[in-house]
Amino acid sequence: MDRQAILGYILIFVLLVAWLWLNSPRPDQQEVSKPEVHTQAQPHDSVKQKEPEQPREKAAMVEPLGKFFAGRGTGSEKVVTIETDLYTAEITTRGGLVKKWELKKYSTWDGHPVQLVDYEKKGDFSLLFTTSDGRLINTRDLYFDLTHTGGRRVKLERDEELTVDLTLPTTSGGRIVKRLRFKNGEYGFDAELKLVRVGDVIANFEYQLVWESGLRYAEHNSVDESGFAAAYAYAGKELIEIDAPGVDDHPQKNLSGVVDWVAMRTKYFALALIPREGTSEGGYLEGSHRVAPDKGAIESYSIAVKMPFKGGAEETGIFRVYFGPVDYGLLKSYGIGLENIVSLGWAWLIRPISEYVMLPLMSVLHYIIPNWGVVIILFSIIIKIALHPLTRSSMRSMKKMQALQPMMNEIREKYKDDPQKMNQQVLNLYKEYGVNPAGGCLPMLLQLPILIALYNVFRATIELRQANFVWWITDLSIPDNIFSLPFEIPFFGVRDISGLALLMGITTFIQQKMTVKDPRQKAMVWMMPVLMTLLFNGFPSGLNLYYFVFNLLSIGQQMLINRQAEQEPLRKAEPKKRKQGGIFGRLAKDLSRLKK
Repeated sequence: MDRQAILGYILIFVLLVAWLWLNSPRPDQQEVSKPEVHTQAQPHDSVKQKEPEQPREKAAMVEPLGKFFAGRGTGSEKVVTIETDLYTAEITTRGGLVKKWELKKYSTWDGHPVQLVDYEKKGDFSLLFTTSDGRLINTRDLYFDLTHTGGRRVKLERDEELTVDLTLPTTSGGRIVKRLRFKNGEYGFDAELKLVRVGDVIANFEYQLVWESGLRYAEHNSVDESGFAAAYAYAGKELIEIDAPGVDDHPQKNLSGVVDWVAMRTKYFALALIPREGTSEGGYLEGSHRVAPDKGAIESYSIAVKMPFKGGAEETGIFRVYFGPVDYGLLKSYGIGLENIVSLGWAWLIRPISEYVMLPLMSVLHYIIPNWGVVIILFSIIIKIALHPLTRSSMRSMKKMQALQPMMNEIREKYKDDPQKMNQQVLNLYKEYGVNPAGGCLPMLLQLPILIALYNVFRATIELRQANFVWWITDLSIPDNIFSLPFEIPFFGVRDISGLALLMGITTFIQQKMTVKDPRQKAMVWMMPVLMTLLFNGFPSGLNLYYFVFNLLSIGQQMLINRQAEQEPLRKAEPKKRKQGGIFGRLAKDLSRLKK
Protein backbone atom coordinates (compact mmCIF):
# COMPACT_ATOMS: atom_id res chain seq x y z
CA MET A 1 0.00 0.00 0.00
CA ASP A 2 1.54 3.35 -1.10
CA ARG A 3 1.56 6.64 0.78
CA GLN A 4 -1.36 8.18 -1.14
CA ALA A 5 -3.62 5.21 -0.41
CA ILE A 6 -2.88 5.48 3.33
CA LEU A 7 -3.71 9.20 3.35
CA GLY A 8 -6.90 8.45 1.43
CA TYR A 9 -8.09 5.91 4.00
CA ILE A 10 -7.34 8.31 6.87
CA LEU A 11 -9.31 11.09 5.14
CA ILE A 12 -12.27 8.80 4.53
CA PHE A 13 -12.28 7.75 8.22
CA VAL A 14 -12.21 11.40 9.41
CA LEU A 15 -15.05 12.38 7.06
CA LEU A 16 -17.14 9.38 8.22
CA VAL A 17 -16.74 10.27 11.89
CA ALA A 18 -17.58 13.94 11.20
CA TRP A 19 -20.69 12.93 9.25
CA LEU A 20 -21.93 10.66 12.06
CA TRP A 21 -21.37 13.41 14.64
CA LEU A 22 -23.23 16.05 12.60
CA ASN A 23 -26.21 13.74 11.99
CA SER A 24 -26.45 12.22 15.49
CA PRO A 25 -29.60 13.20 17.46
CA ARG A 26 -29.33 15.88 20.14
CA PRO A 27 -30.11 14.91 23.78
CA ASP A 28 -33.55 16.55 23.58
CA GLN A 29 -34.32 14.57 20.42
CA GLN A 30 -33.36 11.29 22.14
CA GLU A 31 -35.71 11.96 25.04
CA VAL A 32 -38.61 12.52 22.70
CA SER A 33 -37.89 9.43 20.59
CA LYS A 34 -37.96 6.95 23.49
CA PRO A 35 -41.70 6.99 24.24
CA GLU A 36 -42.45 6.67 20.52
CA VAL A 37 -40.48 3.41 20.27
CA HIS A 38 -41.93 2.13 23.56
CA THR A 39 -45.48 2.88 22.37
CA GLN A 40 -44.94 1.03 19.12
CA ALA A 41 -43.36 -2.00 20.81
CA GLN A 42 -46.04 -2.23 23.55
CA PRO A 43 -49.24 -0.54 22.30
CA HIS A 44 -51.22 -2.03 25.21
CA ASP A 45 -49.32 0.30 27.60
CA SER A 46 -50.60 3.47 25.91
CA VAL A 47 -53.52 3.72 28.34
CA LYS A 48 -51.26 3.29 31.38
CA GLN A 49 -48.98 6.09 30.16
CA LYS A 50 -51.84 8.57 30.43
CA GLU A 51 -52.36 7.65 34.12
CA PRO A 52 -50.67 9.66 36.87
CA GLU A 53 -47.36 8.31 38.15
CA GLN A 54 -48.53 7.35 41.67
CA PRO A 55 -51.59 5.27 40.61
CA ARG A 56 -49.45 3.41 38.08
CA GLU A 57 -47.02 2.34 40.86
CA LYS A 58 -49.93 1.15 43.00
CA ALA A 59 -51.32 -0.85 40.10
CA ALA A 60 -48.01 -2.67 39.77
CA MET A 61 -48.10 -3.50 43.49
CA VAL A 62 -51.53 -5.14 43.40
CA GLU A 63 -51.40 -8.82 44.43
CA PRO A 64 -47.64 -9.42 44.09
CA LEU A 65 -48.22 -12.96 45.43
CA GLY A 66 -50.66 -13.79 42.64
CA LYS A 67 -54.19 -15.11 42.88
CA PHE A 68 -53.37 -18.31 44.78
CA PHE A 69 -51.75 -16.72 47.87
CA ALA A 70 -53.51 -13.38 47.99
CA GLY A 71 -53.68 -12.02 51.53
CA ARG A 72 -51.09 -14.42 52.92
CA GLY A 73 -48.39 -11.76 52.94
CA THR A 74 -49.72 -10.38 56.23
CA GLY A 75 -50.81 -11.98 59.46
CA SER A 76 -49.98 -12.43 63.12
CA GLU A 77 -46.78 -14.29 63.98
CA LYS A 78 -46.96 -17.24 66.36
CA VAL A 79 -43.84 -18.95 67.69
CA VAL A 80 -43.44 -22.44 69.15
CA THR A 81 -40.35 -23.11 71.28
CA ILE A 82 -39.03 -26.68 71.47
CA GLU A 83 -36.42 -27.53 74.08
CA THR A 84 -34.49 -30.81 74.11
CA ASP A 85 -31.36 -32.01 75.87
CA LEU A 86 -29.25 -30.82 72.91
CA TYR A 87 -30.86 -27.61 71.62
CA THR A 88 -33.57 -25.01 71.94
CA ALA A 89 -35.44 -24.24 68.71
CA GLU A 90 -38.09 -21.71 67.70
CA ILE A 91 -40.53 -22.33 64.84
CA THR A 92 -42.49 -19.36 63.52
CA THR A 93 -45.68 -19.18 61.46
CA ARG A 94 -44.14 -16.31 59.51
CA GLY A 95 -42.84 -18.33 56.58
CA GLY A 96 -43.05 -21.61 58.53
CA LEU A 97 -39.37 -21.08 59.31
CA VAL A 98 -36.82 -22.22 61.85
CA LYS A 99 -36.29 -18.92 63.65
CA LYS A 100 -33.77 -20.05 66.26
CA TRP A 101 -31.49 -23.06 66.77
CA GLU A 102 -29.45 -22.74 69.94
CA LEU A 103 -27.07 -25.55 70.92
CA LYS A 104 -26.87 -26.27 74.65
CA LYS A 105 -23.53 -28.09 74.77
CA TYR A 106 -21.55 -25.48 72.83
CA SER A 107 -20.84 -21.83 73.47
CA THR A 108 -19.37 -19.02 71.38
CA TRP A 109 -15.90 -17.61 71.98
CA ASP A 110 -17.38 -14.98 74.35
CA GLY A 111 -19.44 -17.45 76.40
CA HIS A 112 -22.91 -17.26 74.83
CA PRO A 113 -24.80 -20.35 73.59
CA VAL A 114 -24.14 -21.10 69.91
CA GLN A 115 -27.10 -19.84 67.86
CA LEU A 116 -26.79 -20.98 64.25
CA VAL A 117 -29.71 -19.16 62.57
CA ASP A 118 -29.07 -15.66 61.22
CA TYR A 119 -31.00 -13.14 63.36
CA GLU A 120 -31.20 -10.57 60.55
CA LYS A 121 -32.92 -12.97 58.12
CA LYS A 122 -35.56 -13.87 60.76
CA GLY A 123 -35.37 -17.57 60.07
CA ASP A 124 -34.93 -20.02 57.23
CA PHE A 125 -36.10 -23.36 55.75
CA SER A 126 -38.66 -22.46 53.09
CA LEU A 127 -40.17 -23.70 49.82
CA LEU A 128 -39.52 -22.09 46.44
CA PHE A 129 -41.65 -22.64 43.32
CA THR A 130 -43.28 -20.93 40.36
CA THR A 131 -47.06 -20.65 40.16
CA SER A 132 -49.21 -21.13 37.09
CA ASP A 133 -50.04 -17.39 37.11
CA GLY A 134 -46.36 -16.51 36.69
CA ARG A 135 -45.31 -15.68 40.27
CA LEU A 136 -42.07 -16.88 41.89
CA ILE A 137 -43.18 -17.81 45.41
CA ASN A 138 -40.87 -18.14 48.37
CA THR A 139 -42.93 -19.31 51.33
CA ARG A 140 -40.68 -17.40 53.75
CA ASP A 141 -42.78 -14.33 52.86
CA LEU A 142 -46.13 -15.99 53.66
CA TYR A 143 -47.97 -16.68 56.91
CA PHE A 144 -48.85 -20.27 57.83
CA ASP A 145 -51.54 -21.63 60.12
CA LEU A 146 -50.23 -23.47 63.17
CA THR A 147 -51.47 -26.82 64.47
CA HIS A 148 -49.82 -28.84 67.22
CA THR A 149 -50.90 -30.62 70.39
CA GLY A 150 -48.70 -28.85 72.95
CA GLY A 151 -48.38 -25.27 74.19
CA ARG A 152 -46.22 -22.48 72.86
CA ARG A 153 -43.21 -23.89 74.75
CA VAL A 154 -42.57 -27.62 74.93
CA LYS A 155 -39.72 -29.41 76.68
CA LEU A 156 -38.89 -32.91 75.46
CA GLU A 157 -37.34 -35.46 77.81
CA ARG A 158 -36.15 -39.07 77.51
CA ASP A 159 -37.52 -40.44 74.19
CA GLU A 160 -40.33 -37.92 73.78
CA GLU A 161 -41.27 -36.52 70.37
CA LEU A 162 -43.22 -33.50 69.16
CA THR A 163 -44.99 -32.87 65.84
CA VAL A 164 -45.70 -29.34 64.60
CA ASP A 165 -47.96 -28.80 61.55
CA LEU A 166 -47.68 -25.57 59.58
CA THR A 167 -50.37 -25.19 56.89
CA LEU A 168 -50.43 -22.74 53.99
CA PRO A 169 -53.85 -22.75 52.25
CA THR A 170 -54.41 -21.58 48.67
CA THR A 171 -57.39 -19.65 47.36
CA SER A 172 -58.18 -22.56 45.04
CA GLY A 173 -58.90 -24.93 47.93
CA GLY A 174 -55.52 -26.64 48.15
CA ARG A 175 -52.89 -26.50 50.89
CA ILE A 176 -49.19 -26.95 51.56
CA VAL A 177 -48.38 -28.63 54.87
CA LYS A 178 -44.98 -28.62 56.58
CA ARG A 179 -44.97 -31.29 59.27
CA LEU A 180 -41.92 -31.05 61.51
CA ARG A 181 -41.06 -33.84 63.96
CA PHE A 182 -38.62 -33.24 66.80
CA LYS A 183 -37.15 -36.00 68.97
CA ASN A 184 -35.14 -35.60 72.14
CA GLY A 185 -31.48 -36.62 71.93
CA GLU A 186 -31.04 -35.97 68.20
CA TYR A 187 -29.51 -33.03 66.36
CA GLY A 188 -32.01 -31.89 63.74
CA PHE A 189 -35.54 -32.94 62.86
CA ASP A 190 -37.66 -34.73 60.28
CA ALA A 191 -39.70 -32.74 57.78
CA GLU A 192 -42.64 -34.01 55.77
CA LEU A 193 -44.04 -31.79 53.02
CA LYS A 194 -47.57 -32.49 51.83
CA LEU A 195 -48.85 -30.85 48.66
CA VAL A 196 -52.62 -31.31 48.61
CA ARG A 197 -54.70 -30.29 45.58
CA VAL A 198 -52.14 -27.78 44.28
CA GLY A 199 -51.82 -29.22 40.78
CA ASP A 200 -53.28 -26.01 39.37
CA VAL A 201 -50.90 -23.89 41.50
CA ILE A 202 -47.32 -25.18 41.11
CA ALA A 203 -45.88 -24.91 37.60
CA ASN A 204 -42.76 -26.40 35.97
CA PHE A 205 -43.27 -29.78 37.75
CA GLU A 206 -40.77 -28.84 40.46
CA TYR A 207 -40.39 -27.23 43.86
CA GLN A 208 -37.29 -26.62 45.98
CA LEU A 209 -36.57 -26.95 49.69
CA VAL A 210 -34.09 -24.19 50.46
CA TRP A 211 -31.89 -22.77 53.20
CA GLU A 212 -30.71 -19.35 52.02
CA SER A 213 -29.09 -17.44 54.88
CA GLY A 214 -26.05 -19.56 55.73
CA LEU A 215 -24.94 -20.23 59.31
CA ARG A 216 -23.96 -17.74 61.99
CA TYR A 217 -20.30 -17.72 62.98
CA ALA A 218 -19.37 -18.77 66.51
CA GLU A 219 -15.58 -18.29 66.68
CA HIS A 220 -13.48 -15.25 67.51
CA ASN A 221 -11.36 -15.43 64.34
CA SER A 222 -13.77 -15.01 61.44
CA VAL A 223 -10.99 -15.36 58.85
CA ASP A 224 -10.04 -18.78 60.23
CA GLU A 225 -13.70 -19.84 60.35
CA SER A 226 -14.20 -18.69 56.77
CA GLY A 227 -11.28 -20.91 55.80
CA PHE A 228 -13.45 -23.93 56.68
CA ALA A 229 -16.80 -22.58 55.45
CA ALA A 230 -18.17 -24.20 52.28
CA ALA A 231 -21.26 -25.76 50.71
CA TYR A 232 -21.52 -29.34 49.48
CA ALA A 233 -23.66 -31.76 47.52
CA TYR A 234 -23.29 -35.54 47.47
CA ALA A 235 -24.40 -37.49 44.42
CA GLY A 236 -23.27 -40.82 43.01
CA LYS A 237 -20.72 -41.31 45.83
CA GLU A 238 -19.03 -38.09 44.75
CA LEU A 239 -18.65 -34.94 46.84
CA ILE A 240 -19.23 -31.62 45.07
CA GLU A 241 -17.94 -28.54 46.89
CA ILE A 242 -18.08 -24.77 46.33
CA ASP A 243 -16.05 -22.17 48.18
CA ALA A 244 -16.03 -18.37 48.11
CA PRO A 245 -12.60 -17.37 49.47
CA GLY A 246 -12.55 -13.85 47.95
CA VAL A 247 -14.85 -10.81 47.94
CA ASP A 248 -15.35 -11.03 44.18
CA ASP A 249 -16.09 -14.77 44.30
CA HIS A 250 -19.71 -15.77 43.82
CA PRO A 251 -19.65 -19.51 43.03
CA GLN A 252 -22.78 -21.35 41.92
CA LYS A 253 -23.45 -24.99 41.16
CA ASN A 254 -26.68 -26.22 39.57
CA LEU A 255 -26.99 -30.01 39.74
CA SER A 256 -29.31 -32.37 37.90
CA GLY A 257 -30.20 -35.95 38.75
CA VAL A 258 -30.60 -37.66 42.10
CA VAL A 259 -28.75 -35.86 44.92
CA ASP A 260 -28.27 -37.71 48.22
CA TRP A 261 -27.94 -34.52 50.27
CA VAL A 262 -26.82 -30.91 50.26
CA ALA A 263 -25.02 -29.27 53.16
CA MET A 264 -23.14 -26.23 54.39
CA ARG A 265 -20.70 -25.79 57.24
CA THR A 266 -18.60 -23.34 59.21
CA LYS A 267 -15.51 -24.48 61.11
CA TYR A 268 -17.34 -26.56 63.72
CA PHE A 269 -21.06 -26.62 62.81
CA ALA A 270 -23.11 -27.82 59.87
CA LEU A 271 -26.56 -28.00 58.31
CA ALA A 272 -27.62 -30.74 55.89
CA LEU A 273 -30.86 -31.27 53.94
CA ILE A 274 -31.29 -34.99 53.32
CA PRO A 275 -34.20 -36.11 51.10
CA ARG A 276 -35.54 -39.64 51.28
CA GLU A 277 -33.33 -41.86 49.14
CA GLY A 278 -33.90 -41.53 45.40
CA THR A 279 -36.61 -38.87 45.59
CA SER A 280 -34.72 -35.72 44.59
CA GLU A 281 -34.00 -34.60 41.05
CA GLY A 282 -31.22 -32.09 41.61
CA GLY A 283 -29.63 -29.57 43.91
CA TYR A 284 -28.34 -26.02 44.00
CA LEU A 285 -25.36 -24.44 45.79
CA GLU A 286 -24.40 -20.78 45.93
CA GLY A 287 -21.83 -18.84 47.96
CA SER A 288 -20.83 -15.27 48.75
CA HIS A 289 -18.07 -13.52 50.67
CA ARG A 290 -18.21 -10.22 52.50
CA VAL A 291 -15.72 -8.18 54.50
CA ALA A 292 -16.28 -7.95 58.27
CA PRO A 293 -14.93 -5.36 60.75
CA ASP A 294 -11.32 -5.59 62.00
CA LYS A 295 -10.07 -7.26 58.79
CA GLY A 296 -12.57 -10.06 59.23
CA ALA A 297 -14.37 -12.11 56.60
CA ILE A 298 -17.73 -13.89 56.50
CA GLU A 299 -18.80 -16.45 53.91
CA SER A 300 -22.48 -17.25 53.47
CA TYR A 301 -23.98 -20.10 51.48
CA SER A 302 -27.38 -21.09 50.11
CA ILE A 303 -28.38 -24.70 49.48
CA ALA A 304 -31.47 -26.25 47.91
CA VAL A 305 -32.88 -29.67 47.07
CA LYS A 306 -34.93 -29.90 43.88
CA MET A 307 -37.98 -32.13 44.18
CA PRO A 308 -40.31 -33.39 41.43
CA PHE A 309 -43.99 -32.44 41.37
CA LYS A 310 -46.34 -34.48 39.18
CA GLY A 311 -49.52 -32.51 39.80
CA GLY A 312 -51.28 -35.24 41.75
CA ALA A 313 -54.08 -34.77 44.26
CA GLU A 314 -51.64 -35.34 47.14
CA GLU A 315 -47.86 -35.64 46.96
CA THR A 316 -45.36 -36.01 49.80
CA GLY A 317 -41.69 -35.20 50.22
CA ILE A 318 -39.82 -36.59 53.24
CA PHE A 319 -36.56 -35.09 54.52
CA ARG A 320 -34.11 -35.38 57.36
CA VAL A 321 -32.45 -32.16 58.52
CA TYR A 322 -29.15 -32.36 60.39
CA PHE A 323 -28.36 -29.23 62.39
CA GLY A 324 -25.44 -29.59 64.78
CA PRO A 325 -21.70 -30.01 65.30
CA VAL A 326 -19.20 -31.21 62.69
CA ASP A 327 -18.57 -34.37 64.69
CA TYR A 328 -17.00 -37.06 62.50
CA GLY A 329 -18.47 -40.04 64.38
CA LEU A 330 -21.92 -38.48 64.57
CA LEU A 331 -21.99 -37.61 60.87
CA LYS A 332 -20.74 -41.05 59.88
CA SER A 333 -23.52 -42.71 61.90
CA TYR A 334 -26.03 -41.50 59.28
CA GLY A 335 -24.49 -43.92 56.77
CA ILE A 336 -24.89 -41.60 53.77
CA GLY A 337 -21.39 -40.17 53.40
CA LEU A 338 -22.13 -37.02 55.42
CA GLU A 339 -18.75 -37.37 57.17
CA ASN A 340 -17.07 -36.35 53.91
CA ILE A 341 -17.58 -32.69 54.78
CA VAL A 342 -14.97 -33.10 57.55
CA SER A 343 -11.60 -31.88 56.27
CA LEU A 344 -9.18 -34.76 56.91
CA GLY A 345 -6.78 -34.36 53.98
CA TRP A 346 -6.33 -35.90 50.54
CA ALA A 347 -8.71 -38.81 50.03
CA TRP A 348 -6.10 -41.03 48.34
CA LEU A 349 -3.36 -40.77 50.99
CA ILE A 350 -3.86 -38.51 54.02
CA ARG A 351 -7.54 -39.09 54.82
CA PRO A 352 -7.20 -42.88 55.46
CA ILE A 353 -4.43 -42.20 57.99
CA SER A 354 -6.54 -39.53 59.71
CA GLU A 355 -9.74 -41.59 59.63
CA TYR A 356 -8.53 -45.06 60.54
CA VAL A 357 -5.49 -44.33 62.72
CA MET A 358 -5.43 -40.85 64.25
CA LEU A 359 -9.10 -40.33 65.16
CA PRO A 360 -9.64 -43.82 66.69
CA LEU A 361 -6.41 -43.57 68.69
CA MET A 362 -7.32 -40.15 70.06
CA SER A 363 -10.84 -41.36 70.93
CA VAL A 364 -9.47 -44.35 72.86
CA LEU A 365 -7.02 -42.18 74.79
CA HIS A 366 -9.71 -39.62 75.63
CA TYR A 367 -12.01 -42.39 76.84
CA ILE A 368 -9.34 -43.21 79.44
CA ILE A 369 -8.06 -39.66 80.12
CA PRO A 370 -10.56 -36.77 80.14
CA ASN A 371 -7.99 -33.96 79.72
CA TRP A 372 -7.29 -33.39 76.04
CA GLY A 373 -3.91 -31.79 76.74
CA VAL A 374 -2.69 -34.94 78.47
CA VAL A 375 -4.19 -36.98 75.62
CA ILE A 376 -2.12 -34.99 73.10
CA ILE A 377 1.07 -35.54 75.12
CA LEU A 378 0.46 -39.30 75.29
CA PHE A 379 -0.51 -39.27 71.64
CA SER A 380 2.80 -37.62 70.68
CA ILE A 381 4.72 -40.23 72.72
CA ILE A 382 2.89 -43.08 70.95
CA ILE A 383 3.52 -41.55 67.51
CA LYS A 384 7.18 -41.01 68.41
CA ILE A 385 7.55 -44.66 69.43
CA ALA A 386 5.83 -45.77 66.21
CA LEU A 387 8.16 -43.59 64.11
CA HIS A 388 11.29 -44.49 66.10
CA PRO A 389 12.75 -46.88 63.47
CA LEU A 390 12.47 -44.22 60.78
CA THR A 391 13.80 -41.34 62.86
CA ARG A 392 16.60 -43.52 64.29
CA SER A 393 17.71 -44.46 60.77
CA SER A 394 17.60 -40.81 59.73
CA MET A 395 19.59 -39.61 62.74
CA ARG A 396 22.24 -42.33 62.43
CA SER A 397 22.71 -41.51 58.74
CA MET A 398 23.08 -37.81 59.53
CA LYS A 399 25.58 -38.63 62.29
CA LYS A 400 27.71 -40.63 59.83
CA MET A 401 27.58 -37.72 57.41
CA GLN A 402 28.88 -35.45 60.16
CA ALA A 403 31.78 -37.88 60.87
CA LEU A 404 32.72 -37.84 57.20
CA GLN A 405 32.63 -34.06 57.04
CA PRO A 406 36.43 -33.50 57.51
CA MET A 407 37.23 -35.99 54.72
CA MET A 408 34.67 -34.36 52.45
CA ASN A 409 36.18 -30.92 53.11
CA GLU A 410 39.61 -32.28 52.10
CA ILE A 411 38.17 -33.67 48.84
CA ARG A 412 36.45 -30.36 48.07
CA GLU A 413 39.65 -28.44 48.70
CA LYS A 414 41.74 -30.87 46.64
CA TYR A 415 39.40 -30.93 43.62
CA LYS A 416 37.91 -27.45 43.84
CA ASP A 417 38.91 -26.76 40.25
CA ASP A 418 37.35 -29.98 38.94
CA PRO A 419 33.69 -30.25 40.15
CA GLN A 420 33.06 -33.47 38.25
CA LYS A 421 36.07 -35.20 39.82
CA MET A 422 35.13 -33.81 43.23
CA ASN A 423 31.59 -35.24 43.06
CA GLN A 424 32.94 -38.63 41.98
CA GLN A 425 35.37 -38.75 44.90
CA VAL A 426 32.61 -37.78 47.37
CA LEU A 427 30.41 -40.59 46.04
CA ASN A 428 33.29 -43.02 46.37
CA LEU A 429 33.73 -41.90 49.98
CA TYR A 430 30.03 -42.54 50.68
CA LYS A 431 30.32 -45.98 49.12
CA GLU A 432 33.52 -46.82 51.02
CA TYR A 433 31.93 -46.09 54.40
CA GLY A 434 28.45 -47.37 53.50
CA VAL A 435 26.68 -44.02 53.81
CA ASN A 436 23.50 -43.27 51.87
CA PRO A 437 23.26 -39.49 51.14
CA ALA A 438 19.45 -39.77 51.07
CA GLY A 439 19.40 -41.77 54.29
CA GLY A 440 18.60 -38.69 56.36
CA CYS A 441 15.87 -37.35 54.06
CA LEU A 442 13.98 -40.50 53.06
CA PRO A 443 12.74 -41.36 56.58
CA MET A 444 11.54 -37.77 56.97
CA LEU A 445 9.60 -38.01 53.69
CA LEU A 446 7.96 -41.23 54.89
CA GLN A 447 6.85 -39.41 58.05
CA LEU A 448 5.36 -36.50 56.09
CA PRO A 449 1.91 -38.08 55.39
CA ILE A 450 1.55 -38.85 59.11
CA LEU A 451 2.45 -35.29 60.10
CA ILE A 452 0.00 -33.84 57.53
CA ALA A 453 -2.72 -36.19 58.80
CA LEU A 454 -2.07 -34.95 62.34
CA TYR A 455 -2.31 -31.35 61.14
CA ASN A 456 -5.73 -32.00 59.60
CA VAL A 457 -7.02 -33.92 62.63
CA PHE A 458 -6.03 -31.23 65.13
CA ARG A 459 -7.52 -28.47 63.00
CA ALA A 460 -10.81 -30.22 62.25
CA THR A 461 -11.59 -32.04 65.51
CA ILE A 462 -14.43 -30.36 67.37
CA GLU A 463 -13.46 -32.18 70.59
CA LEU A 464 -10.50 -29.79 70.98
CA ARG A 465 -12.77 -26.75 70.70
CA GLN A 466 -12.58 -24.78 73.97
CA ALA A 467 -10.75 -27.70 75.63
CA ASN A 468 -8.76 -26.42 78.60
CA PHE A 469 -5.26 -27.70 79.46
CA VAL A 470 -3.02 -25.88 81.99
CA TRP A 471 -1.94 -22.34 82.83
CA TRP A 472 -2.44 -19.98 79.89
CA ILE A 473 -3.59 -22.73 77.49
CA THR A 474 -7.39 -22.46 77.85
CA ASP A 475 -8.48 -23.53 74.36
CA LEU A 476 -6.58 -26.17 72.39
CA SER A 477 -8.35 -25.27 69.14
CA ILE A 478 -6.95 -21.71 68.87
CA PRO A 479 -3.48 -20.11 69.28
CA ASP A 480 -2.35 -19.62 72.91
CA ASN A 481 -1.33 -15.98 72.63
CA ILE A 482 0.77 -14.72 75.55
CA PHE A 483 1.62 -11.17 74.39
CA SER A 484 1.18 -8.80 71.46
CA LEU A 485 3.83 -6.91 69.53
CA PRO A 486 3.50 -3.15 69.01
CA PHE A 487 3.85 -3.78 65.26
CA GLU A 488 2.91 -6.40 62.70
CA ILE A 489 5.62 -8.63 61.22
CA PRO A 490 5.56 -8.08 57.43
CA PHE A 491 4.55 -10.89 55.07
CA PHE A 492 3.50 -13.21 57.92
CA GLY A 493 1.01 -10.72 59.40
CA VAL A 494 1.95 -11.79 62.94
CA ARG A 495 1.22 -9.50 65.88
CA ASP A 496 0.10 -11.87 68.64
CA ILE A 497 2.76 -14.33 69.80
CA SER A 498 1.83 -17.92 70.71
CA GLY A 499 3.60 -19.37 73.76
CA LEU A 500 3.66 -22.96 72.49
CA ALA A 501 4.82 -21.84 69.03
CA LEU A 502 7.68 -20.01 70.72
CA LEU A 503 8.60 -23.11 72.76
CA MET A 504 8.41 -25.21 69.61
CA GLY A 505 10.77 -22.77 67.89
CA ILE A 506 13.26 -23.01 70.76
CA THR A 507 13.26 -26.82 70.66
CA THR A 508 13.65 -26.70 66.87
CA PHE A 509 16.71 -24.46 67.34
CA ILE A 510 18.22 -26.98 69.79
CA GLN A 511 17.60 -29.79 67.29
CA GLN A 512 19.22 -27.83 64.47
CA LYS A 513 22.20 -27.01 66.69
CA MET A 514 22.67 -30.72 67.45
CA THR A 515 22.39 -31.95 63.87
CA VAL A 516 23.73 -29.23 61.53
CA LYS A 517 27.56 -29.31 61.52
CA ASP A 518 28.29 -28.26 57.94
CA PRO A 519 29.68 -24.67 57.99
CA ARG A 520 27.83 -23.93 54.77
CA GLN A 521 24.49 -24.65 56.50
CA LYS A 522 25.02 -22.55 59.63
CA ALA A 523 22.27 -20.17 58.56
CA MET A 524 19.78 -23.04 58.82
CA VAL A 525 20.47 -23.31 62.56
CA TRP A 526 18.56 -20.10 63.26
CA MET A 527 16.60 -19.59 60.02
CA MET A 528 14.55 -22.78 60.29
CA PRO A 529 13.40 -22.19 63.92
CA VAL A 530 12.42 -18.58 63.14
CA LEU A 531 10.41 -19.57 60.07
CA MET A 532 8.76 -22.47 61.90
CA THR A 533 7.80 -20.20 64.82
CA LEU A 534 6.23 -17.61 62.53
CA LEU A 535 4.47 -20.26 60.45
CA PHE A 536 3.05 -22.17 63.44
CA ASN A 537 2.17 -19.02 65.37
CA GLY A 538 -1.38 -19.02 64.04
CA PHE A 539 -1.95 -22.77 64.43
CA PRO A 540 -4.15 -24.31 67.15
CA SER A 541 -2.37 -24.66 70.49
CA GLY A 542 -3.19 -28.40 70.49
CA LEU A 543 -1.14 -28.86 67.31
CA ASN A 544 1.75 -26.79 68.69
CA LEU A 545 1.62 -28.77 71.95
CA TYR A 546 2.01 -31.97 69.95
CA TYR A 547 5.02 -30.66 67.98
CA PHE A 548 6.64 -29.20 71.12
CA VAL A 549 6.46 -32.57 72.92
CA PHE A 550 7.54 -34.36 69.74
CA ASN A 551 10.59 -32.07 69.52
CA LEU A 552 11.51 -32.74 73.17
CA LEU A 553 11.37 -36.47 72.51
CA SER A 554 13.46 -36.04 69.34
CA ILE A 555 16.11 -34.10 71.29
CA GLY A 556 16.33 -36.94 73.82
CA GLN A 557 16.54 -39.47 71.01
CA GLN A 558 19.29 -37.46 69.29
CA MET A 559 21.32 -37.26 72.51
CA LEU A 560 21.08 -41.04 72.90
CA ILE A 561 22.19 -41.66 69.31
CA ASN A 562 25.06 -39.18 69.68
CA ARG A 563 26.27 -41.05 72.74
CA GLN A 564 26.11 -44.37 70.90
CA ALA A 565 27.93 -42.88 67.91
CA GLU A 566 30.81 -41.71 70.12
CA GLN A 567 31.26 -45.27 71.41
CA GLU A 568 31.19 -46.68 67.86
CA PRO A 569 34.12 -45.41 65.74
CA LEU A 570 33.58 -44.84 62.05
CA ARG A 571 34.36 -47.99 60.06
CA LYS A 572 34.60 -48.74 56.40
CA ALA A 573 31.83 -50.83 54.97
CA GLU A 574 32.59 -54.45 54.31
CA PRO A 575 32.30 -55.39 50.60
CA LYS A 576 29.19 -57.42 49.91
CA LYS A 577 29.73 -60.89 48.51
CA ARG A 578 27.74 -61.68 45.40
CA LYS A 579 25.66 -64.77 45.81
CA GLN A 580 25.31 -67.12 42.87
CA GLY A 581 22.05 -68.97 42.91
CA GLY A 582 19.19 -70.06 40.77
CA ILE A 583 19.52 -71.38 37.22
CA PHE A 584 22.39 -69.06 36.24
CA GLY A 585 24.40 -69.89 39.36
CA ARG A 586 24.13 -73.65 38.77
CA LEU A 587 24.95 -73.20 35.09
CA ALA A 588 28.16 -71.32 35.97
CA LYS A 589 29.22 -74.10 38.35
CA ASP A 590 28.58 -76.79 35.70
CA LEU A 591 30.66 -74.89 33.12
CA SER A 592 33.57 -74.57 35.54
CA ARG A 593 33.49 -78.34 36.18
CA LEU A 594 33.52 -79.11 32.45
CA LYS A 595 36.60 -76.95 31.97
CA LYS A 596 38.43 -78.94 34.59
